[in-house]
Amino acid sequence: MSERRIELRRTRSDEIREAIADDIMSGRIFPGVRLDEQELADRFGVSRTPVREALKQLSATGLIVLRAHKGAVVTPITNGGLSELFEGLAELEAACSRLAAEKMSGAERRALESVHREVGDLVRRGDPDEYHLANIRFHDMIYQGSHNGFLAETTVALRRRLSPFSRAQFRNLGRMARSFAEHDQIVTAIVRGDGDAAFRAMRAHLATVEHAFEDYLAEAGRAARTMAATRRRAP
Repeated sequence: MSERRIELRRTRSDEIREAIADDIMSGRIFPGVRLDEQELADRFGVSRTPVREALKQLSATGLIVLRAHKGAVVTPITNGGLSELFEGLAELEAACSRLAAEKMSGAERRALESVHREVGDLVRRGDPDEYHLANIRFHDMIYQGSHNGFLAETTVALRRRLSPFSRAQFRNLGRMARSFAEHDQIVTAIVRGDGDAAFRAMRAHLATVEHAFEDYLAEAGRAARTMAATRRRAP
């Protein structure tokens, strides 16, 4: 898939947000740490404006909290609240898939199949960041294919909130290939016009996304503890 096909108008703030999110998710930045705007601006070679916007976006995901007179502080990642968000997203995306199977035009179904094949090429290339962008494009096509503007808008809003967490899953070994296989079941159901099968396939897919993220989080936690222990032992 060419970059032109999957471009999503990424801004410098988006890049900064993703870099900080990766640091938090991997344990390189610990809960309770205060994020200094000027230090981040120096790190990324930008003014404080895109940093401030990136922090605002991160606060919407729950990864950080913005406090008056204290700035941005990294919050602990807890599975309880995330489970509710993933559960909600699974139901919304499943509903979009059911409607897409019922309402997509022939041209839209063919376009979805085409994008799905191109995403398969990214699995073989093994680039998790590029796959993440292509994955967003794939899901967006299903939202739009539902032909229900309110449902699509609501789903997009929740998916953006969970973006750092769903993006992290692709760091897991073999996750991209499994994700593509799950997409294949969704596409098959939509192309056949089987709304119930599309609903079930998408809901099952989102359940594995949550589990994949939990596995990543557990591994990142182990790595962070090892790193912290190494630092304590260092002279």
